[in-house]
Amino acid sequence: MRIQVGEVEALFRYPVKSMGGEALDEAELGWHGLDGDRRLAFRRVDDRGGFPWLTASKLPELIRFTPVRRGADAAGGLPTNVCTPEGEELALFGPELAAEVGRRHGSPVEMTHLDRGIFDEASVSAITSATVDRIAELAEQRPDARRFRPNLLIALRESDAFEEEAWVGGTLSFGAGDAAATIAVTNWDERCSMVNFDPDSGRSTPDVLKAVVRERSNRAGIYGTVTRRGRLEVGQPVYFAPTTRHQEPR
Repeated sequence: MRIQVGEVEALFRYPVKSMGGEALDEAELGWHGLDGDRRLAFRRVDDRGGFPWLTASKLPELIRFTPVRRGADAAGGLPTNVCTPEGEELALFGPELAAEVGRRHGSPVEMTHLDRGIFDEASVSAITSATVDRIAELAEQRPDARRFRPNLLIALRESDAFEEEAWVGGTLSFGAGDAAATIAVTNWDERCSMVNFDPDSGRSTPDVLKAVVRERSNRAGIYGTVTRRGRLEVGQPVYFAPTTRHQEPR
């Protein structure tokens, strides 16, 4: 049985891994997450390990680079340009952008495009605004959901922080009806130093991650995989359906 737990408060897409995100009013949810989400990343050319992608944990300034869309290609799934922290706009696949990021990183990088996305865990991430507010309170910081880089920010009907932890193993659907976009909630989001970085300045505030570790054993938010494609919109009702093992015994 589905129960309404809240509504979609905000939608975010991150075209380039670890760069600034895009706030959206609506988005298509496909089998590999939101269309255009994390389809691009800088690959560290000299890295021969299993995770060659350049992230903000290695270059905090990366979150201050902002993908933008210009010209006839602006309506496409991918950005056309990137704005640097200093306001210079460079072509997404141009040598100037790769050279600028490589200079800051200290070794060469190249832009890579993967059609199915470049994800750490699963293709959809979500967190509730109640959880964001509680962590900010514990860390004595201004609440900012962007620190957690979710695709979905959910406003709960009842503001219980960390409620989303109980959704693991169940499903979330977005909008009424049997054709609503749906994800299976697969795991908790184990946090790293990314949550420490202020999205605007790039400065690190270690108290944020410390609060998550202290309060919830390093968990904040959830991951999910898509089980039904569909449309996501800000203001959409969000429904939760538990699996059998989560249901109360008769």
